[in-house]
Amino acid sequence: MKATIYDVAREAGVSIAAVSQVMNGKGKISEERRTEILKVMEKLNYQPSVIASALTGKKTYTLGLLVPDISNPFFAEIARAVEDQGHSLGYSLVICSTDNKDERVERYLSLLQQKSVDGMIIGTGMDNKDMLTPLMDRAIPIVMIAREMPDLAVHTVVVDDFVGGTMAAKHLLDLGHTRLAILAEHAKVISSRERVKGFMATLSEIGIKLSEDHVRNCRYTVEDGKREALELLELPAAERPTALFCCNDMLAIGALQAAKQLKLRVPEDISVIGFDNTILASVTDPPLTTIAQPIEPMGKKVVDLLILELKKKSPAKQRVVMLPELIVRQSTAAPSKV
Repeated sequence: MKATIYDVAREAGVSIAAVSQVMNGKGKISEERRTEILKVMEKLNYQPSVIASALTGKKTYTLGLLVPDISNPFFAEIARAVEDQGHSLGYSLVICSTDNKDERVERYLSLLQQKSVDGMIIGTGMDNKDMLTPLMDRAIPIVMIAREMPDLAVHTVVVDDFVGGTMAAKHLLDLGHTRLAILAEHAKVISSRERVKGFMATLSEIGIKLSEDHVRNCRYTVEDGKREALELLELPAAERPTALFCCNDMLAIGALQAAKQLKLRVPEDISVIGFDNTILASVTDPPLTTIAQPIEPMGKKVVDLLILELKKKSPAKQRVVMLPELIVRQSTAAPSKV
């Protein structure tokens, strides 16, 4: 038999009204007592009717998260961080992979509205920002993570991508590299564009300018990274870059595969640096030097901002910019003297 609100109240030693207040985020209940009630709800597997709550205009305690591809470790780790923080606050998460395609974004936005989610976290690219207008008209809270839409008045949590690009460039320059190349995501991806800008600006300070052929735009996949890296690494030795900056770890893994296929040693013949510091970065061969995004703090912060929106306690929209960190492993070294 399914547990009822009466069972939860009896087990927690509180009134039915107290359980209802916790479910609806209302009332003056201490955080300690609220946590106790939520634990009892979990213990009894109490599941209030989401449909009934939606029909009566109450909260459904569900959030939507749109990402390009949940199989990408960066977005998988973002999703886990968001889910953990949401769960700790009593919310469930619906995750949608969009492939950065507007038709899929539009379909999922419609689906999430039909499911009466309380708010949405957007971590995907889209060309048509007008798709978000119906949500804003209906006062459905929206926050952004790892993506920006400067024209929209929404909370945003990002890493300082420009600084991350400068960190990657300084690391390679300090090692003595001067023949460099970049594997970037599509230019419409603001985060990747900023990483390239930071990298190029740092090179420019000492008079190094990359040719257009040495800045390759890719999709975010391993396969794309490998294909573009092969073209660069098959250049004559005097023209071949001695180091590659890859704008995400997936592209960097593709570059490592390309080097292996061509029997080039990493880092002796070619250094490779990535961006994100996903779990894959520590298990590649060799382990990958990368620019780390603070994934867990980003996920926690974006949920906290969304909850503030739900409680209507955040009139001013925040743009939270977190700092990246250089993680040095074995995929970068000084260029070979040979």
